[in-house]
Amino acid sequence: MKRLALRLPFVVALPALLVAAWWLVSAGSTDVYWPPLRTILTTFPDVWTGERLRADVLPSVLRLLAGYAAAAVVGVALGTVIGSYRRVRAVCEPVLEFLRAVPPPVLVPVIMLFAGIGDTMKIAVIASGCVWPILLNTVEGVRAVDPVMSETARCYGITGVARLRNVVLRSASPQIFAGLRQALSIGIILMVISEMFAASNGLGFTIVQFQRGFAIPDMWTGILVLGLLGFALSLVFHLVERRVLAWYHGLRAASRRSS
Repeated sequence: MKRLALRLPFVVALPALLVAAWWLVSAGSTDVYWPPLRTILTTFPDVWTGERLRADVLPSVLRLLAGYAAAAVVGVALGTVIGSYRRVRAVCEPVLEFLRAVPPPVLVPVIMLFAGIGDTMKIAVIASGCVWPILLNTVEGVRAVDPVMSETARCYGITGVARLRNVVLRSASPQIFAGLRQALSIGIILMVISEMFAASNGLGFTIVQFQRGFAIPDMWTGILVLGLLGFALSLVFHLVERRVLAWYHGLRAASRRSS
């Protein structure tokens, strides 16, 4: 708790400085596209009521979580198989490098042809972009499993599911979480992009509607909501990561103390 209290001023300092700079720079603005921050903050509670949060923010979050979860399951499962077998990796690597080079937003029209314009399309778009950092980081994490540890597990008769859970995935988990962290930011971007195509609700749809209606302060409040949502999801992810990888962070801390 004491450590958190000491870090808090450093965490808050930069955001507070940026907000103060934005307030001062925009204070005298008369540009319709660049309203003062004061106007944006005054508009915020009028726009983002409880009803709008249920109608737009909640569907966006649910789509994001569904696409992200699907990408995590597929990415970790395929990454474990590809990383565990050299021949499978040799066959799949060229295809994976080609597919991950295709920007996910380009696939939106293609996915719309097969999945329609409903929630399935939006979830598929999110999953199609999130899966690559998870998959590739899982492959590298599984490949980097200590061979001595694997041999020791084999000697003690730890095989099958027990070996996969306690040796392979546990050793690869720091790198898997690195991929999950990258995928989260990609997922938020794709969530907004997917909702700009043939949508009837969601954050991306609402921001575009504000822009088309020249409700510029309202549009800026939507951008602030996106930023706050990204911050909240990042904080939750950090807490989960610290809990799941407590053993890893403990080893790193012990290593630093010993050196």
